[in-house]
Amino acid sequence: MPVGVDFEEMLNFCRKHRVLIGSVVGIGVTLVSLRRYFAGGVCRSKARLDGKTVIITGANTGIGKETAIDLASRGAKVILACRDVMRAERAATDIIRISNNPNVAVKIVDLASLESVRKFADDINKREPKIDILINNAGIMMCPYWKTREGFEMQFGVNHLGHFLLTNLLLDKIKSSAPARIINVSSLAHERANKFNFDDINSERDYNCMTAYRQSKLANVLFTRELSHRLQGTHVTANSLHPGFVQTELSRYFPQTMPVYVRALFPVTLLLSKTPKEGAQTSIYCAVEESLGDVTGKYFSDCQIKEETKAAQDDEAARKLWELSEEMVGLRK
Repeated sequence: MPVGVDFEEMLNFCRKHRVLIGSVVGIGVTLVSLRRYFAGGVCRSKARLDGKTVIITGANTGIGKETAIDLASRGAKVILACRDVMRAERAATDIIRISNNPNVAVKIVDLASLESVRKFADDINKREPKIDILINNAGIMMCPYWKTREGFEMQFGVNHLGHFLLTNLLLDKIKSSAPARIINVSSLAHERANKFNFDDINSERDYNCMTAYRQSKLANVLFTRELSHRLQGTHVTANSLHPGFVQTELSRYFPQTMPVYVRALFPVTLLLSKTPKEGAQTSIYCAVEESLGDVTGKYFSDCQIKEETKAAQDDEAARKLWELSEEMVGLRK
């Protein structure tokens, strides 16, 4: 026992304050239990990806980087599709070191610029013989009212339109690589959107950062649904997912856009949020799980299929969004 500590005195202190001590221990146990619960599902598949080519947008940080580490560790060639070349190169160095796989490449694409998306896709189509897995992971959340290069509301433009164009421009290559998989990272936030707002698609009448984010995430699920219908018979699957509440740079705009009471609770929610590695598990699961070979048009959470909301199952809205998106990105004249 340390010098200067009186054992009897310590016991007396514990007896006098046993209620307080019990409460502290109880809170600690509860937090640990909640932390384990919110860590969510884990991908158990041991599948190898040797000889496969994977593209991951936004792979320089957060769940995108953790997904890249895992898939590179399985032997895949991983292309990091990012907008910041310096950060992407640093991430690639980390991924190569951790995965012990040197076959990691950096390609630059800014999803807020359709011109940049077209240049990226053109380069991939010319240089890569195949694409086995496309993971549309990059995103922006609850930012101030900004517009993309072409004038679209930023969250809708990056989270949906950029990935919509990218996927369509790479689709022939992906089809020729079948069996192949397309994975769109959405969010539980889409469940708070009762329907897709076609009347104010760019949030020009009344911008609310959370509403716009929910709309963009609902667009991810509707896009996936329509894409899966259009890919029937091609042996290319398309699924979307909710990664969980994850500690990533995605929440960088919270201090600017959130009400004071939400900001006050934010540090508490961080204690229960997933790490990027935990948040990447469902993306990894959708990319490698052998039993999902023919599963398409589904929405996943914690490595399990979850039923979508009524708004996310609206086939008419999904078709309408597809046709409108084609017009907005210039695929349909």
